[in-house]
Amino acid sequence: MAKVVVIESRCKSCEICVSVCARSCLRISEKHNQAGYFVVEFLGDDKCTGCALCGEMCPDLALQIYK
Repeated sequence: MAKVVVIESRCKSCEICVSVCARSCLRISEKHNQAGYFVVEFLGDDKCTGCALCGEMCPDLALQIYK
């Protein structure tokens, strides 16, 4: 199972990663970071293949993907 770790301090809630995830493994949470942005959260389900497209598209390098 793959895992996506969000570096919350870098996330600016742009939702690019959410929109490119073909398996809907990411969403914007109700939790916000110190800058006031609602951060992305990994749903942790078994659908994630670890393709890393979300991490490649993130303009703020806020995601780390582990296979």
